[in-house]
Amino acid sequence: MRALLTGASGFVGGWLREYLEAQGDEVVALAGSIDIRDGEAVAAALGEHRPEALYHLAALTHVGRSWEEPAETFSVNALGTLNVLEAARRAAQPPVILLVSSAEVYGTVGAAPVREDAPLRPVSPYAASKVAAEYLGVQATLGRFQRVVRARPFNHVGPGQAPNFVVSALARRIALAELSGGGQVAVGNLEPRRDIIDVRDVVRAYRLLVERGEPGEAYNVASGRTVTIAEVLDELVGLAKCPIEVVQDPSLLRPVEVPVLSGDATRLSERTGWRPEIPLTQTLGDVLEHWRRRLRDERPGG
Repeated sequence: MRALLTGASGFVGGWLREYLEAQGDEVVALAGSIDIRDGEAVAAALGEHRPEALYHLAALTHVGRSWEEPAETFSVNALGTLNVLEAARRAAQPPVILLVSSAEVYGTVGAAPVREDAPLRPVSPYAASKVAAEYLGVQATLGRFQRVVRARPFNHVGPGQAPNFVVSALARRIALAELSGGGQVAVGNLEPRRDIIDVRDVVRAYRLLVERGEPGEAYNVASGRTVTIAEVLDELVGLAKCPIEVVQDPSLLRPVEVPVLSGDATRLSERTGWRPEIPLTQTLGDVLEHWRRRLRDERPGG
């Protein structure tokens, strides 16, 4: 399968590209010099590469940053998605499109795993931008008859994730403390419960959705189980090679925090046979080891 990726240089994009190539797909990454807000440039790229599948990952993904830059977040995530959809529509052979959204679109929900038919109640500018992007995809399916499948991944982590996401941030701080033989690790709110899955399981789901997903449908990519950030921290501290002191930093708190976010992936499993395979303990260990290696390499003479 010939696949084109937007956002290929990002955390998930890198893992997706590696997985697709391992499956024998021909993968083209949308050049980093192309801004998805430039509709003509996006259309030219699709016309040149003629993909059979288009994985749309390009986005501003940091929830905290979206509070400070709501217009920029909306411009990239919503208007950029519109450009991608329009470019795909104008292609000589329109591809199937995987539109990657986010579980943040659900907002504050109950403790039970949320299903895809739950109301969308975004509480952050980032989440609102993803709702807009999703409904552009819905309109493209209903009004333009495009083959658009929507994925709603829950919290996904793994080696190589930027340190402005909580699990990677905690692992990096612990790895830094190890280099000093011990120290403090700053934390924000440890009470939220999250459905955390490995990025390597997520990219498997994405390819399956391109192959087997029903156009117009949304699919949760989730485990159905939650852990608190405190439990994640305890696991990481237990893997540390030195004493760790945990201290709370008010600057790490968000204006609004979704207390519980857990997904029901029954629709995905029944449609594709997907199940998460990598246990959280392995994921956390891999993330911590990634930061150990990276920080050692970055040290002078490392």
